[in-house]
Amino acid sequence: MRLLPTPRRLLAVYVILYVVILYFPVLLLPVFSFNDSATPKLPLVGFTFRWYESLAGNAAMQGAAWNSLIVGISAAFLSTVLGICAARAITRHRFRGKSPASALIMAPLILPEIIIAISLLVVLLGLGLQLSLVTVILGHLLICLPYSVTVLVSGFEGFDPSMEEASRDLGETSFGTLRRVTLPMLTPSIVSSLLVTFTISLDEFILAFFLSGTEPTLPVYIWGQLRFAAKLPNVLALGSILIAASLVLLTVAEIFRRRAERKMELRP
Repeated sequence: MRLLPTPRRLLAVYVILYVVILYFPVLLLPVFSFNDSATPKLPLVGFTFRWYESLAGNAAMQGAAWNSLIVGISAAFLSTVLGICAARAITRHRFRGKSPASALIMAPLILPEIIIAISLLVVLLGLGLQLSLVTVILGHLLICLPYSVTVLVSGFEGFDPSMEEASRDLGETSFGTLRRVTLPMLTPSIVSSLLVTFTISLDEFILAFFLSGTEPTLPVYIWGQLRFAAKLPNVLALGSILIAASLVLLTVAEIFRRRAERKMELRP
């Protein structure tokens, strides 16, 4: 009599299928980016780097990449600064409306991005603001802040608040305690927040599409190039570069997060 598969085996099969369905199409992207053919197809026609080499002379792509870099750095810095303030308030203080405020900060994670983008577009145009990289930064800040707060709340909860109290008891001011004690202890979480939010901003398309105006970011540029079949190999090469950059940044962020956790576990 054949035994039924155990829950552990079923879970293993489910995980394998999930990973294959999720990542197999992504893995095909860099494979086709080296294909010596204008159309992605199997078997590969040949191996070439010419699609990557053509990106070096593409002024429009370089301008979009520069725009994405400006937006990503600005959104990462602003969301991390605001995230430090919000995470400190959530973990170190009790105040009326704390739970609704926390839920409001996290709301962009569950709201449809298309709704957020349209709402921001209506509000910004109603205020008389011209669509530019500034409006894109504001939109990305709204999306990146919940991720920053999540990372930094974990950092604040990871070290003993009595260290801050001891610093103030020794005569240090609140700002001095923040600068000399709190921020150094939060350095791994801060770096992790910067990397995660920069990666999210770099890959964000919907908000940038609605708010960028005449200054497209890299995802918006890629979307525009998909209208032309001849540009598809260049898009595959550029997409492969973005995937590699995102993986590197997220890996570094995870390394910093785990280092912070180990330090907190070893601390008496």
